[in-house]
Amino acid sequence: MLYLVGLGLGDETDITLKGLEVVKKSARVYLEAYTSILLVDKSILESYYGREVIIADREMVESSSDEILEGADTVDVAFLVVGDPFGATTHTDLVIRAREKSIPVRTVPNASILSAIGAAGLQLYHFGQTVSMVFFTDNWRPASFYDRIRENRSIGLHTLVLLDIKVKEQSLENMARGRKIYEPPRYMTVGQCAQQMLEIEEEKKEGVYGPESLAVGAARVGGETEKFVAGTLKELCDADDILGGPLHSLILLGTGTHELEHEYVREFALDKENWDRIWAENYQSKK
Repeated sequence: MLYLVGLGLGDETDITLKGLEVVKKSARVYLEAYTSILLVDKSILESYYGREVIIADREMVESSSDEILEGADTVDVAFLVVGDPFGATTHTDLVIRAREKSIPVRTVPNASILSAIGAAGLQLYHFGQTVSMVFFTDNWRPASFYDRIRENRSIGLHTLVLLDIKVKEQSLENMARGRKIYEPPRYMTVGQCAQQMLEIEEEKKEGVYGPESLAVGAARVGGETEKFVAGTLKELCDADDILGGPLHSLILLGTGTHELEHEYVREFALDKENWDRIWAENYQSKK
């Protein structure tokens, strides 16, 4: 059996009892380590689980999945995923490859950012399409997220923006030369995301959001040092020191924000008076 086991978002203790039983009985245990990161080192997981944990990087999962699946038709193999197993499409692909080899698959779900973000105080059924923000380069500034945010905003829904992480990435030069030299890990911050969004708005000038748009920055959701900061996009460009280290996410408020949501999120506001003013003028639900 191939087991896809969700680890939750915080530390080694967030695994479910069912997931822990799977880990302890499996012949091999892999940890997917590029779509997200846990807030503790691999060594802590190994100590808690009492098992060796094999790091599965992007290259292994996407190009060498046979190594992970080897023998999984006769022994149990555990594939650990930060958050919930199906929070990334890569894991869907792994299941399809297992099916092609007639390997049975089971999933042990857990909390993901898609559900845990409710701790910010915004009701989950008021969220629209989730989008991703990648690091811009000098010649690559993808903006497909803009249209999805526009669609969400047009019907008053919030948008969760997931921020880019770069783990075990090669530079274009090293990739072209076939050199296995990897760049240091990088994790996008709320400030970087807010700045890039404002740059795209300046280019498109469609008024989907701007410097005065309200948003919530989130850091280490589900962990002991979880942190939320609310303000305008302009304010959040300079809020990284308050939020602290990775991982970060960003929420753009929908225009039909409920009063209970406003009251809850207001406690995170950098400038409560400014937050109240902008919310009353542009975001208060008319229902």
